[in-house]
Amino acid sequence: MGEIDEAFIQTEENRPKVCMIEEGIPVIDLSPLVCGSSSDMREPCFEKVVRQIGSACREWGFFQVINHGSSVESKQKMEGEARKFFEQSKEQKNEVRRDAVHVIGYFDSELTRNVRDWKEVFDYTVEEPTLVPASPDPHDLTITHWYNKWPQYPPLLREALEEYGKQMEELALKLMELIALSLGLEPKRFHGFFKDQTSWIRLNFYPPCPSPDLVLGCGRHKDSGALTVLAQDDVCGLEVKRKSDGQWVRVKPAPNAYIINVGAVIEVWSNETYESVEHRVILNSEKERLSYPFFLTPAHYTMVQPLEEMVNNQNPPKYRPYNWGKFFVTRKRSNFVNRNVENIQIYDFKIN
Repeated sequence: MGEIDEAFIQTEENRPKVCMIEEGIPVIDLSPLVCGSSSDMREPCFEKVVRQIGSACREWGFFQVINHGSSVESKQKMEGEARKFFEQSKEQKNEVRRDAVHVIGYFDSELTRNVRDWKEVFDYTVEEPTLVPASPDPHDLTITHWYNKWPQYPPLLREALEEYGKQMEELALKLMELIALSLGLEPKRFHGFFKDQTSWIRLNFYPPCPSPDLVLGCGRHKDSGALTVLAQDDVCGLEVKRKSDGQWVRVKPAPNAYIINVGAVIEVWSNETYESVEHRVILNSEKERLSYPFFLTPAHYTMVQPLEEMVNNQNPPKYRPYNWGKFFVTRKRSNFVNRNVENIQIYDFKIN
């Protein structure tokens, strides 16, 4: 990525400001979760954690978790292999390049809100194969299979990423149990939605940018899935739009912590008790940055709608049901083509 192409330039209102607010999003200690088990989740030792989770989801839509029980060694192994992959030549990385037909693999031309992001990515799915609709057409009932594209180099990348994916899935589902409790639901209320999950992990590589005042590593957006579990290196980049005043807040990385954010699916399931919050990635003129989000997403056949427990006469459903698989593949198509219109969003299903 050499000189700045116009395709990368953000509109003036979306460009990062020179002076930004730096504030810690809530940090939650998961020690009780690690020491206990799902059957213990109604014990008093969990009450504080559940309250903290609920408060963070309502007030921020984001929080960090520490003492989460996930292997530091597994994360370090994954990050080491990821760096080796991105250090290769463009020709080598393009051997596993994705396209509109094979949407999993390496890519360097992704669009967010129809503006190109300053980044390279490598995507892989947790389930292989992952079952999804063959097309966004609501009348097309054909199902297709997504397979991962694994590069020959580095040779240990696949092993490291598959191991890491299992750990992230376990952590994400435990967090979903805590979120369920914070909403007054049974701990495993959400688990059935992920039986044939479409969850995936992205390796993000953000090269140094000569004009970080004009360009974003990833434009402002809300995550469309259920829950995101983000790992990152020690270079600042993530900014969250603070709900209290709409200001962009820069999130300082904490050692061995994961950043968690509520996705749009939880916003719908909770009937807007919890809200998915906009975030973006700023760039550094001198340092590269790597991050590794795990996106917990439901089975393709899931009809996403407010849960019956979250609806009553005083709080009627705020969204019409939508099929997750069709929504998902529609979103994926926008990564490849600038259609000059905004991509599908959950507010397209909002009940006025």
